[in-house]
Amino acid sequence: MNLPININDLITARTVEWERLEFKSGWNPEDVLHTMCAFANDFHNLGGGYIVIGIGEQDGKASLPPAGLKSSQLDKIQKEIIELGHKIQPYYHPIVVPCEYKKRLILVLWCVGGQTRPYKAPVSLSRTNQRFAYYTRKATKTVIAKAQDEKELFSLAATVPFDDRINHTATLKDLDLGLIRSYLQQVKSDLFEESAKMDFVQLCRNMNIVDGPDEWARPKNVGLMFFNQCPYKIFPQTQIDIVYFPEGPGADSFSEKIFKGPMHKTLEEALTHIQSQVIVEKIIKHDDRPEADRFFNYSYIAIKEALCNAVYHRSYEIREPIEVRILPECITIGSFPGPDLSISDRDIHAFKLSSRRYRNRRVGELLKELDLTEGRGTGIPKILNGIRKNGSPRPVIHTDNDRTFFTVEFPVHPLFLKKEDSGAVSTTRAQSRAQSGAQSEQILRALIKVPLSMLEIVQALKLRSKTGALKRAVNELLFANHIEYTMPEKPNSRLQKYRLTEKGRKYIEPVR
Repeated sequence: MNLPININDLITARTVEWERLEFKSGWNPEDVLHTMCAFANDFHNLGGGYIVIGIGEQDGKASLPPAGLKSSQLDKIQKEIIELGHKIQPYYHPIVVPCEYKKRLILVLWCVGGQTRPYKAPVSLSRTNQRFAYYTRKATKTVIAKAQDEKELFSLAATVPFDDRINHTATLKDLDLGLIRSYLQQVKSDLFEESAKMDFVQLCRNMNIVDGPDEWARPKNVGLMFFNQCPYKIFPQTQIDIVYFPEGPGADSFSEKIFKGPMHKTLEEALTHIQSQVIVEKIIKHDDRPEADRFFNYSYIAIKEALCNAVYHRSYEIREPIEVRILPECITIGSFPGPDLSISDRDIHAFKLSSRRYRNRRVGELLKELDLTEGRGTGIPKILNGIRKNGSPRPVIHTDNDRTFFTVEFPVHPLFLKKEDSGAVSTTRAQSRAQSGAQSEQILRALIKVPLSMLEIVQALKLRSKTGALKRAVNELLFANHIEYTMPEKPNSRLQKYRLTEKGRKYIEPVR
């Protein structure tokens, strides 16, 4: 492993600030441990620092000529550094580079800012020590963090989402200038014209897709997601799978189409495929008026918004793709994990999924520039508005108590469930509504006397099992406030039952 800068420039601090350098004339494991911890915490976001062993320090600068190390010491010290890394919590290991400087052997510890800060280390390496402390850099000194500094360290860790972190395994060569310029042109950025002659690192800094010191600038995860030709090699399973089940998920036959590549390109290609291959229009003509009604099997606006939200809100640390399932009666869009635990089950089922905590704020910013998402909690209202305009049933949200997954189910428009011949285009909207509402009325009648569980509703309606249509009907009634949970604080409880509301009772009484 080579250092990112010339060794002479490093030692003379020609390209590195003095506060990012620590010189040790000899091997002092306890001091090195504390400084490693301090650089890992990177309190001032400078990109970590360097510990040079074999060169002394005088007035904060390197004392030359170097004292140097014996060749017999190098291997022993490197093994001890590995052991020191395991003493830091969480464990942390610098990059260790043996060098020769002015004909003397030295050891350089390259300590990049850690991604899982804050880090703490033992105050002493004595066997009786049980005290740990957080260490930071103050000017050119390593010190124990005070209470206020500790709070800020935790705050720094909590406010760096995955997409905004530096990726230490990648280099600037992993960023594609062509993709960057194409994006800038697509969003009509003023930076597009300048990008042809601008220094590449400065261009990336202007776009906030790289970070770190000049001698070791590295891409951020968001830069690699959007501006690398094969981001799935860096972030496995960053793809969108569209899976077709023409006879349902229990059948033997299915087909799939996988979309990979830069994140925004993958999303755009998947949406284009859905719009051209999945969305179908049906025209309903009427005898009493010249205007025809137009319906789609699914609202493209709703599907688009749900898929964009999945790309925006999924975790890129979980190695599972976004999956779109095309079933005979519905489309589902699933991703991992689910909504933030701060959102209650009741709010989820009421489509109130607003949260101030964003997993991928930078992903959202770039998608917003492309008009693929708006942010600010507008996704769910756009979905509901889209299906309402198309006359489609409301979607159903699926998740679990631990929020390990999130799936939105879009039922097909009722008109597309019927097997009609080409001459049967005179079906009216009122007829289709009557058909879709029949089961809802049966459920309401079943609940007139006593609350019932889902299984008891199945038995009351003389069904063989809990069907997707039944679940959608129950969900519609919940949204219409015609029925309610008997245990609203625990929507997924096995003891859950449904009861009529006053609104539901008034609705059903005239048809009894």
